[in-house]
Amino acid sequence: MFNVILYEPEIPPNTGNIIRLCANTGARLHLIRPLGFELDDKHMRRAGLDYHEYATMQVHDSLAACMLGLPQAGDARLPHPNPPPKGEGTNESLRELVVTQRLFALTTKASHPFHETRFQAGDAFLFGPESRGLPQEVLESIIPEQRLRLPMLPDNRSLNLSNTVAVVVFEAWRQCGFEGAA
Repeated sequence: MFNVILYEPEIPPNTGNIIRLCANTGARLHLIRPLGFELDDKHMRRAGLDYHEYATMQVHDSLAACMLGLPQAGDARLPHPNPPPKGEGTNESLRELVVTQRLFALTTKASHPFHETRFQAGDAFLFGPESRGLPQEVLESIIPEQRLRLPMLPDNRSLNLSNTVAVVVFEAWRQCGFEGAA
């Protein structure tokens, strides 16, 4: 249905909540290294990540590698046809990959409210690490209309990562008629 991408997540309980959210909504979860925690069974149970067997989850070495594995815009089944980009991690290689995707970056630095976007199945939502958000070079690789923000009262800290992911995924799923829900 949707792809949730956590770029270098740091806090295990946030990721645990997001794993559970993905398991319950049918979203696929993608984690971009480095991770702020271990993914072995012992550490996952201790951190509340024990829902992972119910979710579709992949770990990638880079955002570009993740993007290569996502479906092309308009076709939720096909992998990306291009070879890995040269200059891994550069703005240009990411920009080339993003062109063929419906990738939305969530950031407090955006001006476009997320709820004004018409989401569709297969969309990907990119979230940055809890302590610093998405790097400027990643944000610059995504067109401004696909950099989204959640409305908030002024002069407040941003929402918790797992809350932000839940708000976005449920709005997108609602727009798609809660496809697949019981």
